Amino acid sequence: MVLVFKTNVQEVKQGKRIIEMLLSYFPGSEISFDLDDCDKVLRIKYNRILTSGIINLVNKYGFNCEELQD
Repeated sequence: MVLVFKTNVQEVKQGKRIIEMLLSYFPGSEISFDLDDCDKVLRIKYNRILTSGIINLVNKYGFNCEELQD
């Protein structure tokens, strides 16, 4: 399953910190940012993942995060 989120992350350094934090909660997942996209897209590929959990974790780091629908 791949989940896609719109964020307000602006810098690569910020994205790397968020990815490291998310990997500690979801080991084995594939996580990436596309900061060139207007939605500053966060993509997460993982078998068992809760959308609300991702949003809450990113929000705890002080960033906005909302799921993008197809």
